[in-house]
Amino acid sequence: MKQDLIFIPSPGIGHLASTIELANRLVDRNDDRFSITVLLIRVPFAPTMESYAQSLSATYGTRIQFINLPPVDPPSPDLLRSPEKYVSVFIESNKPHIRHAIGKLVSNSVKLAGLVVDLFCTSMIDVAKEFGLPSYLFFTSSAAFLGLMLDLPTRHEQIGTSFTESDPESMVSTFVNPVPSSVLPSGMLDACNGGYDSFLYHARRFSETKGIIVNTFAELESYALRSLSGGPTPTVYPVGPLLDLDQSRSGGRDEDKIRIMQWLDDQPISSVVFLCFGSLGSFDGHQLRQIAIGLERSGLNFLWSIRQPQGVGQSPIPSDDMSHKEVLPEGFIERTKGKGMICGWAPQKEILAHPAIGGFVSHCGWNSILESIWFGVPIVTWPIYAEQQTNAFEMVRELGLALELKLDYRKGGDLVMADEIERAVRCVMEHGNPVRMKVKEIGQKSREALLEGGSSFNSLGCFIENMLGNHS
Repeated sequence: MKQDLIFIPSPGIGHLASTIELANRLVDRNDDRFSITVLLIRVPFAPTMESYAQSLSATYGTRIQFINLPPVDPPSPDLLRSPEKYVSVFIESNKPHIRHAIGKLVSNSVKLAGLVVDLFCTSMIDVAKEFGLPSYLFFTSSAAFLGLMLDLPTRHEQIGTSFTESDPESMVSTFVNPVPSSVLPSGMLDACNGGYDSFLYHARRFSETKGIIVNTFAELESYALRSLSGGPTPTVYPVGPLLDLDQSRSGGRDEDKIRIMQWLDDQPISSVVFLCFGSLGSFDGHQLRQIAIGLERSGLNFLWSIRQPQGVGQSPIPSDDMSHKEVLPEGFIERTKGKGMICGWAPQKEILAHPAIGGFVSHCGWNSILESIWFGVPIVTWPIYAEQQTNAFEMVRELGLALELKLDYRKGGDLVMADEIERAVRCVMEHGNPVRMKVKEIGQKSREALLEGGSSFNSLGCFIENMLGNHS
């Protein structure tokens, strides 16, 4: 009898996109032994999530079943002081709807293979246990960061408190180099608002799963993955890079995409530095001015995606309002006409794939890192939130696959000055830079990992066999 594997992703586009790509890979490998159902948590403050979910249903049809859960009231705005706490509480409030959805499948005589839960959805392990089902974790970030999370409960038993900025460097099992507190996620430094407690709660629950699927590949994070093999850790399956490369789901307005791509078509090969800081990345006017000055001084061609922070009490998602022109240096737009282009939303994957792009100033979200590697574009690191500081540290210090602008910047931190920005973008665009060749080499390996016989292809096959064997 065919079994159904249920996915419960976190309701952020970065988490959802890689989750659906994993589900799609599983369907592609399916020999009719199992089907996939995705339970979609609705987010009141992110309307783009609704449209993205609708596009998924239209794309995958009957290949993957999507169930939209009923909306729930968002948590108190007071919890927004810790994004990790806010998201964790919001997701847990969906537990009755998830229990009902799974119960309905069971009542319809659907045989369930288990639950695949996101990093922030570990409270749903309780629901799996109620139905006698195994749980699997889908970890949407790096294997190195997974190791940091897995080390957290042991560290807490020994020390009993959150990290602080003044802590000495930490030895983390999945990092070769000691990790400074300055590059840990802000939530791990948050003892007052629930951030650290949320990370600790989820980390403790990882060990209750039957396996951990990671969006990485063996050739990229060989040291981290070796560190995670054996011992008490659930089996780790590196199956990446999991990238949604379907251009029809990149969002935005068609006219904006056409305008951007036509401009790139007119630029020489590897001549443009691209600046883009993710779905939640934005800067105030003072920082925007410094970026503008640095870009103009560099003399380089640039494509710069600017998102504006919304006001207090409004959506945490930055807007594409183009009023930023008022805060840029006087005459900047006119002086850089022809050499530079400014946009709001940007079709990041299509841009990175364009031959005119030679470098990428990035917030270092894990999906963005994997995309830059896939397309062989070297990164300049400018982390802002979540685990991006840790990602930047790994890319620069551990792997030598990025150029350092900042490793420890945090949203609202000290100004990054124009001369630093100018120096970094000039460096990344130098054609003789060894990082450029290294990124192109690992980019080729990222593609080979997914081919039949490749490391991630084989790892996904092992997961399928173990998953079916766990609940046959």
